[in-house]
Amino acid sequence: MEIKVNFLDNLRLEAKFDDFTVVADQPIRYKGDGSAPGPFDYFLASSALCAAYFVKLYCQARDIPTENIRLSQNNIVDPENRYKQMFKIQVELPEDISDKDRQGILRSVERCTVKRVVQNNPDFVIEAVGNLDADAQALLGTTVDENNQTFIAGKDLPLEKTIATMSGLIANLGMKVEVASWRNIVPNVWSLHLRDSQSQLCFTNGKGATKESALASALGEFIERLNCNFFYNDQFWGEGLANADFVHYPNERWFQPGPNDELPAEILDEHCLAIYNPDGELCGSHLYDTNSGNTARGICSIPYVRQSDGETVYFPTNLIENLFLSNGMSAGNTLEEAQVQCLSEIFERAIKREILVGEMALPDVPQEVLNKYPNIVAGIKALEEQGFPVLVKDASMGGQFPVMNVTLMNPRTGGVFASFGAHPNFEVALERSLTELLQGRSFEGLNDIARPTFSTEAVTEPNNSVEHFIDSSGVVSWRFFSAKADYEFVEWDFTDSGRNTNAQEAELLFGLLENMGKEVYVAVFEHLGATACRMLVPDFSEVYSVDDLIWDNTNKALQFREDILNLHRLTDAELDALVERLEDSEEDHHSDIKTLIGIEFDENTVWGQLTILELKLLIYLALNRLEEALELTEEFLQFNDNTVERELFYQAMAAALEVALDDEMALSDYEPNFRRMFGNERMDAVIGSLQGSVRFHGLTPTNMQLEGLDKHLRLLDSLKKLHTARARFVG
Repeated sequence: MEIKVNFLDNLRLEAKFDDFTVVADQPIRYKGDGSAPGPFDYFLASSALCAAYFVKLYCQARDIPTENIRLSQNNIVDPENRYKQMFKIQVELPEDISDKDRQGILRSVERCTVKRVVQNNPDFVIEAVGNLDADAQALLGTTVDENNQTFIAGKDLPLEKTIATMSGLIANLGMKVEVASWRNIVPNVWSLHLRDSQSQLCFTNGKGATKESALASALGEFIERLNCNFFYNDQFWGEGLANADFVHYPNERWFQPGPNDELPAEILDEHCLAIYNPDGELCGSHLYDTNSGNTARGICSIPYVRQSDGETVYFPTNLIENLFLSNGMSAGNTLEEAQVQCLSEIFERAIKREILVGEMALPDVPQEVLNKYPNIVAGIKALEEQGFPVLVKDASMGGQFPVMNVTLMNPRTGGVFASFGAHPNFEVALERSLTELLQGRSFEGLNDIARPTFSTEAVTEPNNSVEHFIDSSGVVSWRFFSAKADYEFVEWDFTDSGRNTNAQEAELLFGLLENMGKEVYVAVFEHLGATACRMLVPDFSEVYSVDDLIWDNTNKALQFREDILNLHRLTDAELDALVERLEDSEEDHHSDIKTLIGIEFDENTVWGQLTILELKLLIYLALNRLEEALELTEEFLQFNDNTVERELFYQAMAAALEVALDDEMALSDYEPNFRRMFGNERMDAVIGSLQGSVRFHGLTPTNMQLEGLDKHLRLLDSLKKLHTARARFVG
């Protein structure tokens, strides 16, 4: 994690990281102002807080209440060497906690990350640089020796060259990436979390059998998502880009809907129209671009090449954004390498969905077959030694598809986690299943996995498939675990004994889809200096339901975005119209505003926590529609998961509204004790909201230029780097 420090007045310092700002000072005796803790005080507090965090995790996993648990830390300084200190951590535990849990809690403190880093004597590298934003490889956390040549299946170049090339491309874009975390909890299974240090909404996860292969995986995913604009998928891109020469790609085209909102004749083809508009209900306005919001330009569309005959077909960016998420994206050293990765993932996710939704039972892989892959067996053995039974299954559906499965069971919680992997090579597919299983996860994280069920409705519910796609956290049917498999085990191999080239494997995978009667549409992106592609396979690779184009389209943001960003400037008539549109939309009251309008607010602000319910409530208060405001206040308090401060504000508001709406009561009679209960500052905001002098309490004013929305502006700065590179590419 990169922490940037600014020098303030006197001895005060300001550290910025993620969306947080921490101010440090020195005591007055050291010539500071005593306005904040000192840097060393923060260090001491960090180890105590970290220890308490692991205690909390232990207790949450076992439903042990923490109300009566207390933790204390003291640092004892050696009088002869003040840099040699002993940290003494004591945990006060209630008498009713069992001896087993007492020992478990103390062991959990041993896992404190701060403690472990200090005990491992971290190295410090101190140097002067010309520009802190330069040197994108500086924080990758691994040393790359280009003189070593490490080849793995699926890569057309050695890992060392792949890592150097990809990190260099990112640096050339003006981005600085950092590894936020590494995981290696069992042998031969590595994963990491990689992110842009300046816009941490731009992140990827990598996995592999070695540290280097995991890093190459993460870098490749980062580049694929840059090329496909995935980091910015649901967001507003600002008025500047909305009116630029191009918004998404230099070769995009914009088409106008017909006079009665018909779909433009230039988009999609007959095959796609039969899938996406079977009943003729899809309108042109459904496909307006969410990111630009520029409906006057028409429907932004990207050219894709139809694999069956090489014809160009234009796909609306809106359709891609709404249905496919990140499915079908890849980057590689060569186009063929990217194509194999892309097609493998499409098969993995489609077959996974078919198996889980169909509640199929898969055949186990015989132990004698598993024993051919000792590195994979070592990882599985380590999991089982930790108390997690592991099932390895053939997901090829009788040898039809190059897909494998590894499923972990957690007897402590009753949860299961089904992970799938795909590749024409049996071993690679199996390795990907195992590394996907543990990507970014600790042993504690395996306590959160869902429990299996016999409820077909729970398994087939559309959102369950989405959760399985995003992080495999969905529900699995108990029928999946039947010993009576729906298919016989096949020790399949879609390659020539592992000797196929990526070009041959891509041709093989394309052929499988052709045999299934599927059309494949391919876009290749080379604007950023890397080879990346995106593939769409209609009626096969979608993540969301086709109905979402009509009933849950992300471009509903266009109905609300401008008014919500200009909320403080709206007249009463405009507020009336806005709240009526919100009512008519029948959006879930608990949906958050940042998702609705595609704006990344700071999560630590009221905007960042704002839901549709609270926005309507605040509008009703501004309009002095107190009965509606009271109704929503009661709903807010009943289902609240907001901050303590916000809950207290609405508790005070509910009481004040009850008085204001009762003709027999006067607020002045209750105000003194309301102030005693809720404090003067809070009651000033409540009374001001009722009287009209305070509007939209807690929401700082902004506008369509996104004034004050630093988190979103950092995201757009990242996007503008891509836009500049694309413009330069065609310049």
